Parts: sequence; structure tokens; C-alpha cells
Amino acid sequence: MRRPALLFALLATAVCVLFIADLAVGSVALAPHEVWQALTGGSTDATTRDIVLNIRLLKALTALLAGAALAAAGLQMQTLFRNPLAGPYVLGVSSGAGLGVALFLLGAPLLDVASHAFVRSLGIAGAAWIGAAAVLAVVMAVSRRIKDIMVILILGMMLGSGIGSVVEILQFLSNETALKSFVVWTMGSLGDVTGPQLALLAPAVAAGLVLSVAVIKPLNLLLLGENYARTMGLNIQRTRTLIFGSTVLLAGSVTAFCGPVGFIGLAVPHLVRMLFRSADHRILMPGTMLAGAGLLLVCDLTAKLLALPINSITALMGIPVVIVVVVRNRSFF
Repeated sequence: MRRPALLFALLATAVCVLFIADLAVGSVALAPHEVWQALTGGSTDATTRDIVLNIRLLKALTALLAGAALAAAGLQMQTLFRNPLAGPYVLGVSSGAGLGVALFLLGAPLLDVASHAFVRSLGIAGAAWIGAAAVLAVVMAVSRRIKDIMVILILGMMLGSGIGSVVEILQFLSNETALKSFVVWTMGSLGDVTGPQLALLAPAVAAGLVLSVAVIKPLNLLLLGENYARTMGLNIQRTRTLIFGSTVLLAGSVTAFCGPVGFIGLAVPHLVRMLFRSADHRILMPGTMLAGAGLLLVCDLTAKLLALPINSITALMGIPVVIVVVVRNRSFF
């Protein structure tokens, strides 16, 4: 057990260092001691305190929550579907959230609410949640009748494709201003989350992570196949419901507030498996949460330095990882 303990200590330390670095790096560079004084209420000027507490701290906390949430959701999906290319959006959760946001953003000008920032913010989050929950409700209803998890996986992919087509039609019919707003949302962003939004995002992600921890034992049983898990007394339907609920809380909430941030949920679980050399979810789940938070902080730092959308950075970092994993490993579980 020495190796996992050492790796957990290193990951936790790396996340702390990256968190402080994320607070220090930006258009206005700050020294670590300035960041520390701003966080602890020490002697520092008002501008520095405002930059750290009201802008960068919110963004860094969002990166922590979003990274842990997407990575944990990805690990659950890969184990549940026994598919190394499954991710947190495999059930169409992201597509459903995107449809909800598209309906709101592209319809907001018609409803004359696009100019009201508070209503706009709540509308985007609410629309994404409703869209994600609607897709999940369809998948869960089907899962009660169909025992083959691969059929449910295909259903989620088809729902995602169909919803994507509807979104494209909405984009084609929308005006230029509404279309620009939606395109910006699709690029993903950690910096648009406000304090009140973070107060909603944090408990939603926390609830999803608690569910992720609660299904650690069932996930270990599912590694050996659903038939074996049933013989061990596992309630498959209840387990699916818990995992699906956790996924919509984690992926749906992050998508609502940050946009569709990709590849974190797909790549991080593979990195953690290789790092810890284990398939035990008692090790993988906390390791994945830490690694996901750290990797998204790295992506945010890179995005700041290069002035690029966060989704572009996560894709550039995630795609090579997935390619290497697919090429080097023939058996994932």
C-alpha cells in the first residue's frame, strides 16, 4: 500500500501547487506571497485582493470542481459500459444540456430576456439541467426494460446524434447575435461562473461525488460482469440508477455552468489506471477525482497563457492520451 499512499500524497501536493499557480497567473502576474496575503486577509492593495478573491479564486474553484466531476463521471461510465472510450457524456447528457441551452440562447432574443444578465445566467443553467435530465429520464426508462447495457449505450449515442441535428437546425434558423452566444458557450469556459452560480454548482457536484463514492463497491463487482454481480447479490437496476443520477449531477451541472468541456472524463481514468496500476475503484475513484482536478487546472493555466478556449486545450491534451492508451492497451479491464 506504500505506492498508492505516496501517489495520493504527490497528487494532492500537485493540485495544491497548481491551484496557487492558477491564482497567480493571468493578465496581471502576481507573486505567490501576494496571492497568500489576499487569501488570508494580509496587507495587500485592493486591486490585488479583488483580482484574487473575486475573479481568479472563483475560476480556480470551478476548475477543481469541474475536473473532479467530469473525471469521476468518466470512470463510472467506462466501468458500467465496460467500454474504454465511454465518457461522462455517453448517455447524451451533454447533448441534452446543449439542446436546452440552444433553445434558451437562440430563443432568448424572441423572449426579450437576453439583455438581463441574471435571468440569462439562471436560464442557461436551468435549461441545461432540464435538457440533461430529460435525456437521462428516457435512458433510465428504457434501462428498466432492457438488461443489455450495450443497447443502452447505443441508445444514448443515437439520442446524442439526434439532438445534435436538432441543435444544428436551431443554429441555422437563429440570428447572428444569438448564434454567437451559443457558439461561445460551446467552446467551454471556467471564467464565466459567478459567486451565486458557484454556490449552486458546488453542492450539485458534491452530491454527485458522494454518489460516486457510494457505488465504489458495486463498480468493483461490475468489473467481473453483470451476471457475476447479480450472483453476488448486487441490485443492477438500483446501481444503474445511482450511477446515472451521479452522472447527470456531475456532467450536467458542469455542462450547465461551464459549457461542454470535453476529454477530461475520457482521458483521466486511463491515466490514473496506468499511474496506480490498479483496477480497484477504492483507489481509482479518489485518484481520478484528484487527477481530474489537477489536469483541468493545468488546462486552465495553459489556456490563460495562450489566450485560447478551455475546450481547445482539453482536446489537445486529451486526444494524445486516448490514442496512446488505445494503441498500447488491448485489454482495459
